[in-house]
Amino acid sequence: MDAKNSSVVRLRRAGDIAIVTVDNPPVNALSVALRQGLLDAVEDCEADEAVRAVVLQCAGRTFIAGADVREFGKPPQPPHLPDVVARIEGARKPWIAAIHGTALGGGFEVAMGCRFRVAAPDAKVGLPEVTLGIVPGASGTVRTARLAGVASAVELVTSGRPWKADKALSAGLLDSVVAGNLEDEAIAFARAALDRPLPEVASERPVEPMPEAFWQEAKKAVAKAGHQAPVKALELIRQGSELPFSDAMAKEREAFLTLRQSDEAAALRHVFFAERAAGRPDALRFVTPRQVHTVGVIGGGTMGAGIAAALRQAGLPVVLIERDQAALDRGMDTLSTLFDGAVKRGKLDAKGKAECMDGVTGSVDYSALVPCDLVIEAVFEEIGVKRSVFAELVLHCRPDAILATNTSYLDPRAIAEGLPNPERFIGLHFFSPAHIMKLLEIVPVTETAEEVLASAFALARQLGKMPVKAGICEGFIGNRILKRYRSEAETLLLDGVAIADIDQAMRAFGFRMGPFEAQDLGGLDIAFLQREGARAAGKDVPETLGDILVKAGRKGQKTGGGWYDYNKGDRTPRPSDAVAQLLKGRMKAQKPMPLDAISSHLITAMAREGQALLEEGIAGQPSDIDLVEIHGYGFPRWKGGPMFWAERMGLTNLAG
Repeated sequence: MDAKNSSVVRLRRAGDIAIVTVDNPPVNALSVALRQGLLDAVEDCEADEAVRAVVLQCAGRTFIAGADVREFGKPPQPPHLPDVVARIEGARKPWIAAIHGTALGGGFEVAMGCRFRVAAPDAKVGLPEVTLGIVPGASGTVRTARLAGVASAVELVTSGRPWKADKALSAGLLDSVVAGNLEDEAIAFARAALDRPLPEVASERPVEPMPEAFWQEAKKAVAKAGHQAPVKALELIRQGSELPFSDAMAKEREAFLTLRQSDEAAALRHVFFAERAAGRPDALRFVTPRQVHTVGVIGGGTMGAGIAAALRQAGLPVVLIERDQAALDRGMDTLSTLFDGAVKRGKLDAKGKAECMDGVTGSVDYSALVPCDLVIEAVFEEIGVKRSVFAELVLHCRPDAILATNTSYLDPRAIAEGLPNPERFIGLHFFSPAHIMKLLEIVPVTETAEEVLASAFALARQLGKMPVKAGICEGFIGNRILKRYRSEAETLLLDGVAIADIDQAMRAFGFRMGPFEAQDLGGLDIAFLQREGARAAGKDVPETLGDILVKAGRKGQKTGGGWYDYNKGDRTPRPSDAVAQLLKGRMKAQKPMPLDAISSHLITAMAREGQALLEEGIAGQPSDIDLVEIHGYGFPRWKGGPMFWAERMGLTNLAG
């Protein structure tokens, strides 16, 4: 039996227990060869009369972590995973899955085909298919409820979020969580199990029916995801709980194969691969980043405190600098409030908050920055203020410390003009709230050293951010597209399309808010002040409709009115007669426009601006633009981003 090995599956025996070891680096993905290897292993174990049970384990850092990404988007090739899972479950000799790392997607479906599942304490299990626009295709919507009940199946499958071992154990998805050597513990579990009556295989276990009210509430909840895969998964779980196993499996497989070909699945695959590549650009593959152990943050306002919170939650010590003690006290209070929010969301406990605060050193003296390997300036968006900060940094920071600016619109080259050792300078554009938003635009100048650029990407990975390299122009990638988006929305308004219709169209497309609602929430005065600054600098910036509202005191929700009116204490937008009067004479008579035509017009405008960014070299590739829009501006990820959407819609001419 020792000789019966394939390239990815090894088979050996420990007395009367067979050990099947999957070895398909880096994550033991379910390739064609692995699926065939598992089938062969079942037959070999069934034929060996000395074998009483089989332990399935995996080499490397994880259990089977899902499908082979190289097969994404391609027609399924035999042997098909449902057949592999069914053969494992139907074996005369019980299989025991020994799970470490993550058992995800098809990997967890294989584990559910085993008679038992034991796991290391730090293992995770999950069915993340809905995050790729599909549903489980090898019994995830059917066996899960039979093992753990319908409610657990709904939570696990429709969210796509993995569960830790202890939660999976309490739900019934695992039979044991074991410390010590996993193989030894699994063998011991197998021998003990053979001395007792074996439980029914998962496919033959009954499912407790759920009342109609449960399904209606669940449907409301999953519909909030905005795309069809979670809704379809819920439908399949219900069918799996009400139909015979074979009928439910047939419906699951049909839905899986159909959704694989959908636009949403194609978009989510595109985003998946783009995100995988974003953290480690090919151009920096062989560049060693500088080590960053301690970080300084200049400015304790909303942005600076958010950056400091993100750094602390990633375990990095922070030195927070403010101009005077009162400002520093406010900054520390803001930081404490942010950590309070993390406690309320369950991201931290009280001890974690205390540790985060203990790791922040506040000072009004720039000399406190001497230990810092990286210093991030996050002060008011005015060139003179920022240049004065960097003058102080030059005097007090180590010559090898990386110096970064968090500007949103200003030219980083102007901020760093005359800076000694300019190779250590870089732009790091965090998005507010910086401790929550994932996007990080990384903006090097001509002099920025490769290892400094690599350090920025390494920092993004450490902070759990989505890094995108951007060239220098007004607004970089994201805010430049935002400007075009808002301008096109105002153009539609001038042409007679109603404000509410434009917002409704973008919500229907998948945005949480339309352009006018979003401006009211963030404040119309932010972009207004940026335009006023450009005008003061001598630039020709035409008046916008938003300027008219701000000059009339309508800055958004915070003033009780922007594009809409708001009642005190209520964020519900209401059509505004005052806005109609302020803009009277500028807009054409109201002209209804189909909602899909409105959204198509605006997304096409975004894609055209993206194309211009590519042609100018501001963005390196279309997927970078898509990631910026998804992670920074609320573009629905199941639409793939504006560039992917435009390609999918067949828009080949994006000039202009």
